[in-house]
Amino acid sequence: QLQLVESGGGLVQTGGSLRLSCTASGNTLDTYVIGWFRQAPGKEREGVSCISQRDITVHKDSVKGRFTISRDKVKNTVNLQMNNLQPEDTAVYYCAAVGLPSAFWRCLSASNYDFWGQGTQVTVSS
Repeated sequence: QLQLVESGGGLVQTGGSLRLSCTASGNTLDTYVIGWFRQAPGKEREGVSCISQRDITVHKDSVKGRFTISRDKVKNTVNLQMNNLQPEDTAVYYCAAVGLPSAFWRCLSASNYDFWGQGTQVTVSS
């Protein structure tokens, strides 16, 4: 059974950076489509970035040019580098995984994913 743990969240000022990591146990992450999602208070969970088994990436429009998703196959992690953070980026961030390659075509949809981490809080102060 794949288990995911997020880390790297915290409090940062507007314009700052954070690097989130999604660490896996139970299987290797490079066999999964991985997505990063976030949920702000009172809002629905939304897809932020995702990466295919072939390392093709997709980003939500509002984070393009600011967020980068990448795999570290040695550490069995998927990282989300977040630069120029804004108050509207404040949320709990989750990573998720699905083994079906075709799920990548709708990889920003939470319903596609089978495995989820517990989340890490990101707070951007203005």
